[in-house]
Amino acid sequence: MKRILVGVVVCLWCAVPAAAQDGGWQPIFNGKNLDGWYPCNGTAPFTVEDGTITGRTVVKSPNSFLCTKDRFGDFILEYDVWVATNLNSGVQLRSTSDPAIKNGRVHGYQVEVDPSDRAWSGGIYDEARRGWLHTLVGQDAARKAFKMGEWNKFRVEAIGTSIRTWLNGVPCANIVDDLSPTGLLALQVHAIGSDEKRAGEIIRFRNLRILTQNLDANRTADKGDTPQFNYIPNRLTDREAKEGWALLWDGKTTAGWRGAKLDTFPAGGWEIKDGVLSVIEAGGGEAVAGGDIVTIGQYENFELIVEYNITKGANSGIKYFVDTTLNKGEGSSIGCEFQILDDAVHPDAKLGVKGNRTNAGLYDLIAPQNIRFNGVGEWNRARIVVQGKHVEHWLNGFKTVEYERATQVWRALVNYSKYVVWPNFGEAPKGHILLQDHGNRVSFRSIKIRELK
Repeated sequence: MKRILVGVVVCLWCAVPAAAQDGGWQPIFNGKNLDGWYPCNGTAPFTVEDGTITGRTVVKSPNSFLCTKDRFGDFILEYDVWVATNLNSGVQLRSTSDPAIKNGRVHGYQVEVDPSDRAWSGGIYDEARRGWLHTLVGQDAARKAFKMGEWNKFRVEAIGTSIRTWLNGVPCANIVDDLSPTGLLALQVHAIGSDEKRAGEIIRFRNLRILTQNLDANRTADKGDTPQFNYIPNRLTDREAKEGWALLWDGKTTAGWRGAKLDTFPAGGWEIKDGVLSVIEAGGGEAVAGGDIVTIGQYENFELIVEYNITKGANSGIKYFVDTTLNKGEGSSIGCEFQILDDAVHPDAKLGVKGNRTNAGLYDLIAPQNIRFNGVGEWNRARIVVQGKHVEHWLNGFKTVEYERATQVWRALVNYSKYVVWPNFGEAPKGHILLQDHGNRVSFRSIKIRELK
């Protein structure tokens, strides 16, 4: 295999300063063999060629990994990646491969290698677990950083609950999470299914080194040049607080909330336990147990995040621009609704018009697109952004709905919906935020808001 990029590989390897391994840095690949590593899951081969770890795709194999025998907690990691095709790959951090968990499937944080047109290299994906934690949507400089057919330098700082990434010196991802404080590192060759034409595609890794001491002195200051995504339940980071975020629910009490048709919080029908706020199962009736709850305050322009977890067949929703003076009779209070639903089981998914009652849609008005649902029994992150007339729904980092209120198109949608009976529906300048009691057990946490100008 000496014929492949011999001159480039040798030249760039020699360009690494002799001091590169000084200051506490340790190599995790010796450039000669795979001592300290072992293959896992798939059958794609990993070999050592010209001082690189080289992986090759094979058909009919799941994702293949080359894992470290050592586990790492806090560290700064650097490595180079070369790929000349649209071969998706990545490097696992703080990950697990245990026969007793997920049948041994490697799972955990992955720093993405994405040479496709999507261009999310340097983003963070939670392999075989929660999916995307930090895409590169809206980060044009980061999306342009990857160079196809050239060596690309990655840097990862995983210190405490913070994981941040850089690609060729460009900042990419920034997450805060406490799910996995330690674990193995692994290199991935992605599955290609049965596509014989893609067999033998190559990805190469080199210059893998790690620093586990003096991390504070070597970490990069956070200048706010990437979005930060916080996945620690019911807590704000210092940066979130500075950016204007506030918890709408404190994770412990009913402070800031009341029943939609009450002056106080409902006496029953809702449960607070272990940092989770849940609607208690009551047979699927709409607002017949504790009833909906709403924020005491009202909001106009805002960015709202709510994590939710549904049981099988469950129905609920997050409403905004809610006017609690409407519909004082039976049923739910009135407002625009981010639908929460088990689409696979609940009959409401097949009602309405062309899917406009399904999960992450604008209930009875606009069907969702680009759904990335983590599944029943898993936590999902809803995000609602309102700026004037413009509104967006997001689910797990992907935009599902986008619309303009108070327009001719909006009013036409309303006229063909169940909301036609409510004058000027959805056009109020501000309103309460509501969590719906639809008689099924649905849980909420990490409810936070940032008011926008």
